[in-house]
Amino acid sequence: MKKTIYLIILTLLSTGVFAQEITLKGVVTSADDGMPLPGVTVVQEGTTNGTITNIDGVYQLQIPANANVRFSFIGLKTQIIPVNSQTEINVVLETETTGLDEVVVIGYGTQKKEDVTGAVSMVNAETIENIKPVKVEQALQGTMAGVNVTTQSGAPGAGLDIRIRGISTNGDASPVTIIDGYQGDLSTLNPSDIESITVLKDAQAAIYGTVGANGIILITTKSGKKNTPTRVTVNSSVGIQKTSRKLPVLNATEYAVLLNEAYAANGQDLPYANISGLGTGTNWQNELFETAPIYNNDISVSGGSEKMVYALSASDLHQEGIIGRDKSGYDRNTAKVSLGADLADWVRFKSSLMFTTIDRQSFNDFGLASVLFNGINMPSTISVYDENGDYTLAPSNLGIEIINPLAQVANTHNAYNLKKWNGNFGLDFDITQHIKATSRIGFNTSNSNYKSFSKIIDYGGKVFDVSRSSVTQEKKSFNDYTFDTFLTYDNTFNESHHLTVTLGTTVFKTWGDHLEATGYDIPNNSWEFADIGLANGIPNSKSADSWTYDQRRLSYFTRLQYDYNGKYLVSAMLRRDASTKFGPENTVAYFPSTTLGWNISKENFLKDKENIDMLKLRLSYGILGSDKIDDYQYFSRLSGEGTYVLDGTLVNGTAVGASPNPAIKWEESEQFDVGADVKLFNNRLDINMDYFVKKTNNLLIGNIPVSGILGVGAPGAAGPTVNAGTVKNSGFEFAIGTRGSIVKGFTFDVNYNLTTLKNEVLEVNNGSGFVVGGGFGVGQPLPARMEVGLPIGYFYGYKTDGLFQSQAEVDAHPSQTALGAEAAPGDIRYVDINNDEVIDSDDRTNIGNPIPDITMGLNVSLKFKGFDFIAYSYASIGNEMVRNYERVQPNANKLSYTLARWTGPGTSNKVPRITTAATSNNVFSDFYVEDASFLRLQNLQLGYTIPGRLTEKIKISSLRFYGSVSNLFTLTNYTGYDPASSVGGGERESDEFGSPLGAGFDAGVYPAARTFTFGLNLNF
Repeated sequence: MKKTIYLIILTLLSTGVFAQEITLKGVVTSADDGMPLPGVTVVQEGTTNGTITNIDGVYQLQIPANANVRFSFIGLKTQIIPVNSQTEINVVLETETTGLDEVVVIGYGTQKKEDVTGAVSMVNAETIENIKPVKVEQALQGTMAGVNVTTQSGAPGAGLDIRIRGISTNGDASPVTIIDGYQGDLSTLNPSDIESITVLKDAQAAIYGTVGANGIILITTKSGKKNTPTRVTVNSSVGIQKTSRKLPVLNATEYAVLLNEAYAANGQDLPYANISGLGTGTNWQNELFETAPIYNNDISVSGGSEKMVYALSASDLHQEGIIGRDKSGYDRNTAKVSLGADLADWVRFKSSLMFTTIDRQSFNDFGLASVLFNGINMPSTISVYDENGDYTLAPSNLGIEIINPLAQVANTHNAYNLKKWNGNFGLDFDITQHIKATSRIGFNTSNSNYKSFSKIIDYGGKVFDVSRSSVTQEKKSFNDYTFDTFLTYDNTFNESHHLTVTLGTTVFKTWGDHLEATGYDIPNNSWEFADIGLANGIPNSKSADSWTYDQRRLSYFTRLQYDYNGKYLVSAMLRRDASTKFGPENTVAYFPSTTLGWNISKENFLKDKENIDMLKLRLSYGILGSDKIDDYQYFSRLSGEGTYVLDGTLVNGTAVGASPNPAIKWEESEQFDVGADVKLFNNRLDINMDYFVKKTNNLLIGNIPVSGILGVGAPGAAGPTVNAGTVKNSGFEFAIGTRGSIVKGFTFDVNYNLTTLKNEVLEVNNGSGFVVGGGFGVGQPLPARMEVGLPIGYFYGYKTDGLFQSQAEVDAHPSQTALGAEAAPGDIRYVDINNDEVIDSDDRTNIGNPIPDITMGLNVSLKFKGFDFIAYSYASIGNEMVRNYERVQPNANKLSYTLARWTGPGTSNKVPRITTAATSNNVFSDFYVEDASFLRLQNLQLGYTIPGRLTEKIKISSLRFYGSVSNLFTLTNYTGYDPASSVGGGERESDEFGSPLGAGFDAGVYPAARTFTFGLNLNF
């Protein structure tokens, strides 16, 4: 009987235990507007048992009746609620202390946003998701004050140039990117893998020493979060790309009329005796531009338990070009794994590993004789194909540079492949309650292969003719690692004095090699057989080249941060760098900086003001450096050419190249900033203002004049590179953002930023007082300069004063014969700048510059129930560009503005006469300089999220469909393809994209595509 009673009691107890497992459900809404919150993490405290709310804010979870449940969402206060056998709990989440507790990455640590004393800008994952950039850099266009992003070309995979607070050097002005603590590269990242982008714009970047002068971009990649259930996200999109612009050129009839006029003006026979049947002819741009697809897919899986977090992702991007399709195609594939674990209560492990492959094909898409350069200048009277179905040859009277652009694309063969691994591994140690140690190593290792094939081709006596086939193959290896070890002491004394001290060391090493060879006489004159192993021709000269490099940097750094009751803030930093890039006389550099802050809103006279969440003043000053210089400039290198006599025979060989400079050192940037941060009305209004001055000393200037006895005039030789320049950038930054709800269910978020900039060169101590670069036309003097008192890279040419309307005006004006021809009525009249009654090279002056005076961004986000709408735009004001895509050749086609040419007195005062005779109208002058200010609607997107009550039936947390248009329109008076490109190209080796000396010269750059995209975002 007793056994029976015990059995009954045990059964009842067991039933009671199992009865504790209940189904908990409810709705999570926002305290701001009462709207449901999708994506809120709902987790049983201390476990991984959890879920997320659907689009309607609804959740459902199996949970013990006596458990606690955690509700969390980024930017909102986390709530932990005891279940107490309830089966329904509705939760209202409030904004997280007006955003002031948000953590900002500042380099070797983090800081609460309200305690930041430097000029810092951020872009979060939501903004990146809204913009949906192909490349990460595009997420910074128009979203940050003080950060200007320009495209090098609209071709798929082309690079972008980032400039933070102006151009501070005549060399490489790009900022350094730090990915999860190690030095890395933005261009190979998948944008969907990024959690946040933080830009350090002032002296706060001094913690990075010799790499901080141009600004620091800090990338934090996505990782799993503790106590969250597994979440799978799928993003997929397909798009159609079209050209955003075509230039208005003359059709066949217009071309023939103007060409007849030009020949007649010079007393020559008319080339077109009958123009009645010409019609419109060939529109070469229509023939070149195509509709091209773009596909982008990525998937991610993330989650975490109490002791471990994980995140995995993979992506696939395929983009074809709007010219040549796969001939300018770009493919990128990425995979990423991130793992973190608490190895003990006092030890945490973090890791991230990424793999990227890139495949790209390209053609000349930006320089002189680019595909579009030929497309613009090829006469519309010529057909694409001849009567045999072959590409028509451009006639010899077009000069030796212009060829059939479609033949140019078809006969261009190359392939580039990159394979890259990068990642980091680190440990955090809690040594004591107040002392933490971090040790981590990050790395990049990449291998690239490039192959180009030149087939035997005859374009009809052009410079592009190839009489002997060849293949060139390159292999490059780039490697680096960053090893950091640092201690952080953090403590608060007497509940008022908060002190944080960081002390550490960094070791950075980069090394690599390159091997290149060329083979001749390719079998079958075919790309399919283009391989050095199959080439059997004997080279006429050296056909192989190689190089190797190894650079290292050892650094020590410390930072002290102090605040009193969060009101008075101070941060002081010092970094010591020893770098093998600098000469033996300047191996070591020191970089100090200080930042101050006063949080006025915490003073007694303001802290009770209900509508003022934060009012903070900031001040910073520091010295930063840049080691972005060529390697080994402090000793002699065998990079020159020499001819020697061996056994009575002349033999070509190698000789000393540029003269060395053992005193070469880093460029030094002196930066000052004063700013204010304001938050009002419970985080509904943000205002940030900064005034900055950035003065860069010791700019490196090459080929300094020295005695010819040193052999600097020999082939490949040059004068030394010395620290001999100074440039200053100053300006004002303003950013304002507002967010809130208009009516229930309708929320908005609007952000605007503006930056003004003045760039001025203060010193050029190279003997001549200026440095030249850039390139215009063929055989003309280098048209860009770096000179004291003017912007870096300004345009140096002739100022015009309308056109001569009569011979009397020509006779009354100083002679222009020194420019190449005697003037005649209808020619351009140039200004006698020095008043010496002669127009010659001494009359050249400042006629414009490519640096904008103002840049702006306006971004709007609207949400109404399941619908969402975003619009991102940016603008540039005051920048100028040069039309360098018009071939100065009488028989080349011309832009339609020439229809308004001068044909007699009073007919035009802008467009000169048409003639085949020699004139001075083609010298570099402000006639070719245009205002390239623009406003661009970068992205317009409309999305709809399916109601959760429908998707939850198929186990989907959220499902969103969207359509977007990028580069919808650009408002500008510039007549070229793209005013937003950092076009350049010159006659110096350093005049590459991004170089200030050469920027702004448009030789027919590949335009940015207008893309129509349709996609979905899926979470489950």
